[in-house]
Amino acid sequence: MAEPLVIVGKGMAATRLVDELSQRALGRYSIAVIGAEPRLAYNRVLLSPLLAGEIGEPEIELKPAAWWQARGVSMLYGKPVTGIDRAAKSVMLADGLTLPYGKLVLATGSRPLMPPVPGFELPGVATFRDVADVALFRTAAATGARVVVIGGGLLGLEAAYGLARIGARVTVLHLADRLMERQLDREGASLLAAEIAARGIDIRLNCTAERFVGGGRVEAAELTDGSAIPADLVVVAIGVRPRVDLAVAAGLDVNRGVDVDDGLASSDPAVFAIGECAEHRGLVYGLVEPAYEQARVLATRLAGGTARYTGSLLATNLKVSGVGVFSAGEFEAGEGDETVVLRDRAAGIYRKFVLRDGRLAGCVLVGDTLGALFYLGLIRSGQDISAIRSDLPFGEPYCVRKAA
Repeated sequence: MAEPLVIVGKGMAATRLVDELSQRALGRYSIAVIGAEPRLAYNRVLLSPLLAGEIGEPEIELKPAAWWQARGVSMLYGKPVTGIDRAAKSVMLADGLTLPYGKLVLATGSRPLMPPVPGFELPGVATFRDVADVALFRTAAATGARVVVIGGGLLGLEAAYGLARIGARVTVLHLADRLMERQLDREGASLLAAEIAARGIDIRLNCTAERFVGGGRVEAAELTDGSAIPADLVVVAIGVRPRVDLAVAAGLDVNRGVDVDDGLASSDPAVFAIGECAEHRGLVYGLVEPAYEQARVLATRLAGGTARYTGSLLATNLKVSGVGVFSAGEFEAGEGDETVVLRDRAAGIYRKFVLRDGRLAGCVLVGDTLGALFYLGLIRSGQDISAIRSDLPFGEPYCVRKAA
């Protein structure tokens, strides 16, 4: 008889886990996937082009209903889990249903942060996290609407780009001195800012909102210098926090995320966690690739294998407001490191490589991300690249030819 496996959360991490597990142990588990949103799993990375009208809702769907059915997976839509009974090995749903489990996987993701400032509860102040937000923004941000986006990280810039594409007048406020400071160095961020500004988006650095004001709904964002920016809509994108409420209530070990070992098991060996809600060796990853790597390891272990998750190399490879951006490894040079740089501001291209002891330690690509996976492979392998040092900025074909 198949062992009951319950997965709480039906986003990208949960979908990849089912995919990986079905390739290794199809039929070994009776799988139930539970999600609060009343729809099939979808790719959150594509919310910005969806908002911009560049793609439709069917195109962000990860797997069709027939795919889940073919693997015998029970999908429970719009049914939030309200509690975990570890002693009875069961989960309780909001509609009163109770499901038993032999093994439980938490893939609950994260929730957006809201700033602790007056007025954040006003109608018209929102976050950008799911398909429902896209519908809200389209309604609120009619042509010519004034929108203030709080946060110049990836999610904030994606929201700004999508809103600008549907006709809104967008201002981005960012507390740091450069955009995407976690992924880009100063020069790369400067080039990205110029490209975004050329798309009609106003960017203001070193500032943020002190309060949101309005009568029945938000009307303006007041800044720390006393000035105000009129706003019909405010989108807050200042970061996320792991969803760990269920884990805390169930008595699992939780730091910032659910504490897991190299097998992705929590403090309860029957309960696992992957994706944005999991914390491994003190790190919580907010990117898709680490979640996929964790899903691969956990699927192998659930299938009886012995894989271990030892952490992920942080890498970003995305279109940010229509501009290609890639960063990986340690892209800020330290003492004794070398840098190789290719820049062409007129063409909107910037490529920087940090070399340490003859090996590629990190890189940043803006405008042209060709060869990103090649560079990522060099960082991961730690191989000596002295022979191709001067050809690095020009990509894999030049490097391979030189090495030959």
